[in-house]
Amino acid sequence: MMMMYRNFLVLLCCVLLVSCSASKNVMYMQDAVDHAAERIGVNLGIVIQPKDILSIVVSSRSPELARELNLPLHSYQAGSTAASSSYNQRLLGYLVDMEGNIDFPLLGRLRVTGMNREQVSEMIKQRIINDGLLSDPVVIVEFMNFKISVLGEVRNPGMFTLQDDKITLLEALARAGDLTIYGRRDNILVQRHEQSGVVNFYHVDLRSVDLIHSPVFYLRQNDIVYVSPNNTVAARSRINENRSLGVGISIVSLLINLAILLLK
Repeated sequence: MMMMYRNFLVLLCCVLLVSCSASKNVMYMQDAVDHAAERIGVNLGIVIQPKDILSIVVSSRSPELARELNLPLHSYQAGSTAASSSYNQRLLGYLVDMEGNIDFPLLGRLRVTGMNREQVSEMIKQRIINDGLLSDPVVIVEFMNFKISVLGEVRNPGMFTLQDDKITLLEALARAGDLTIYGRRDNILVQRHEQSGVVNFYHVDLRSVDLIHSPVFYLRQNDIVYVSPNNTVAARSRINENRSLGVGISIVSLLINLAILLLK
């Protein structure tokens, strides 16, 4: 009887150790200290790149004059049948060409690459005032095709189109439903296409508070986030490929031997 209790205690200790180890692999930012200030790098906003589509709306106390500086609304039909269909309107956008320019009404070609939304807004506002088109313009610039992709071991992988141009890596993972239990928290891969045409890869450890200092803590347009599977999923894949039967027999044999040991 004493032997059975001793074996049971050994088994219980093993289970507790495995549980503690598992929790360390799952918890985010484990080394964060209460009330300890961590300075995040200044986020100056997403920099505009070629192929971006921008929504630029100019308003003024003189709407008739401001109308000449805005793209027309595009009408499109919604609904599949004539009885249920209706016509909606949406604002057209400015496509940034490969040289980094847009064609703006009355102002001509404007170079916008390398600038953020606020800088483009201020540039257009000053051009309108300097050209004597309006004295009180209000210019609002937004991205129309800001998207990111989240792949791998998350609950809802896919491509996400965003209304705002400021999103962190953690927020992107939250949009994808968070990691599954099989996702590696210590090896998040972010693929980023730079303006120079170079593709950079960054590895991030969600378990460390240092992730807020990573250059990919704030994501950019077209970033791809990949969550790799842990060893459990990798082992399961190998089992399914070539030795599922053998491993299954080994597990059953191990359980039988363990049960016999506990009952002695």
